[in-house]
Amino acid sequence: MPDIHIHREHHLGFQEARKVGVSWAEKAEKKFDMDCSYEEGDTQDTLYFSRAGVKGTLLVDAHQFEMRAALGFLFGAFKERIEAEIGEQLDALLNAPRPAAHMAPATQKKPAKAVKDSTTARRAPAKAAARKA
Repeated sequence: MPDIHIHREHHLGFQEARKVGVSWAEKAEKKFDMDCSYEEGDTQDTLYFSRAGVKGTLLVDAHQFEMRAALGFLFGAFKERIEAEIGEQLDALLNAPRPAAHMAPATQKKPAKAVKDSTTARRAPAKAAARKA
């Protein structure tokens, strides 16, 4: 099976990187109909994603993103295109403007809820909401 490997270093810090990871999971669920689960850890998070013909992980830590995916036979023919699109999406999320620290609290977004137990996996919000409906 063809494999995809994408590595991106960043200077966001762990909490901001976590937000990017969760955002990528939400977009993957919407755009590619991926089944995603996001597991938070103390120093590294792991996003598991899959759908027919694709299975992989995205490791998120304070300094880098490391994505590995295995493509099935049908998707293997499009490996370069898939790898380029995923890389572009991740780059766009990493380069997205962040709220300024000096903004008034009323204009800042509320932080996402953190999972208290690092062994607890949670579904990315988009897929969980769709399943409840």
